[in-house]
Amino acid sequence: MDTANRLAQVEEYYFSKKLREIAQLKAEGKPVLNLGIGSPDLAPPPEVVQELIKVADDDVHQYQPYRGIPELRNAIAGFYQQHYRVDLDTEDGILPLMGSKEGITHISLAYLNKGDQVLIPKLGYPTYTSVTKMVEAEPVYYPLLPDNNWEPDWAFFEQLDFSRIKIIWMNYPHMPTGTKGTDEVMKRFVKLAQKHQVLLVNDNPYSFILNNQPKSLLEIEGSAEVALELNSLSKTFNMAGWRIGWLAGNPELVKPVLQIKSNMDSGMFKPLQLAAVKALGLGADWYQSLNQEYEKRKVLATQVLDKLGCQYAPNQCGLFVWAKVPQNDVDELVDWLLYEKDLFITPGHIFGKKGRKYLRISLCVNETTYQEALRRLSS
Repeated sequence: MDTANRLAQVEEYYFSKKLREIAQLKAEGKPVLNLGIGSPDLAPPPEVVQELIKVADDDVHQYQPYRGIPELRNAIAGFYQQHYRVDLDTEDGILPLMGSKEGITHISLAYLNKGDQVLIPKLGYPTYTSVTKMVEAEPVYYPLLPDNNWEPDWAFFEQLDFSRIKIIWMNYPHMPTGTKGTDEVMKRFVKLAQKHQVLLVNDNPYSFILNNQPKSLLEIEGSAEVALELNSLSKTFNMAGWRIGWLAGNPELVKPVLQIKSNMDSGMFKPLQLAAVKALGLGADWYQSLNQEYEKRKVLATQVLDKLGCQYAPNQCGLFVWAKVPQNDVDELVDWLLYEKDLFITPGHIFGKKGRKYLRISLCVNETTYQEALRRLSS
């Protein structure tokens, strides 16, 4: 049977293929260490796990509201008020999602027609591009300047034809470069979206990882007119496999996404939502202990990069370290690491062509793994 034409525009996700290859190498007896993927290996908060267990015995197994239970929406609103100083409409301005990755698809289905254009950072999460192509829209990539802390090249936007552009994707803290993003950068994006009347979406899952000043795009004056924000529990609370995220913003901008989502699933399992409420109410001790662990890991990860002769900015945040390789092309180094040293590190070009001389090492492995990697590189 013939498949849909859209599949010609979309490749299988890089990590989906690479993890199969790594699994095959391990099956052949190769002791491959994965220093590439960003799936937190630390445990979720114990009180959150206990909440899930406790409420799963209650009468909670029916379909749930498409907009999430009120307790979860209220908890998300409280989280935004406490950490970002943002007031959200708890009735219609918050839409729980099964992970923020789902939200990228729902937003694109809600706002894009065939032939529309989407602005995507020239280094960025591959899903922005793949989903844009799936809905038959056209990606347009805006440059990021490595010599200016990966800030956008604002001159690019001045000469750009916005007549077909419908969405601007931004991602601060930025993945893969670890750039935190400033109020000034966010203000310029909001003004750009206002000027051209396009939807601005910030993908914000990393704001608490190695970052003592978490920010939301929705803090910025004027953002309510043009902006939405995605967020999740995956990184901040080590709950990636739980698939709990949300979309927040102006109810009028959220509403079209609900129209799509309500036709795609029948609500999130209630115990997951109640456990998420527990997570969102945790105090400062949780974030401090989490980042103390990542700080220790970052020291070891950068020692691995030093062994490889890589260059990197010291003040990156998020679950990775982004580094420039000494070779002309990163694949030469990545292949040598995988096939000669049984180490996998992510090549930077999966985030865009500008990543050809970069790699991304993950902080999602324990200290023993980094020490073993250092031993292998020294032998």
